[in-house]
Amino acid sequence: MLAIFLRARTPIKITSDKSPVTKRDMKKIKITLVKSPIDRPERQKQTLKALGLNKANAAKEVEATPQILGMVRKVEHLVKVEEVA
Repeated sequence: MLAIFLRARTPIKITSDKSPVTKRDMKKIKITLVKSPIDRPERQKQTLKALGLNKANAAKEVEATPQILGMVRKVEHLVKVEEVA
């Protein structure tokens, strides 16, 4: 009963625009590895590998999807993030 009450009180976002989000609507970000993943937890090393950053000063331009932003947030102390125009 409590779970149903809590679920009902969460705000729901409704948008008037029903068009799907396309790739050109997404912003691009540039992620640069600035610190070494040596002596870091294995999970952070795997996250960097998934982002495509495997060497020092390696840079990658990716779409700013929620999945990518979540990965960046987990290793934000190792990378530098810039928005690409």
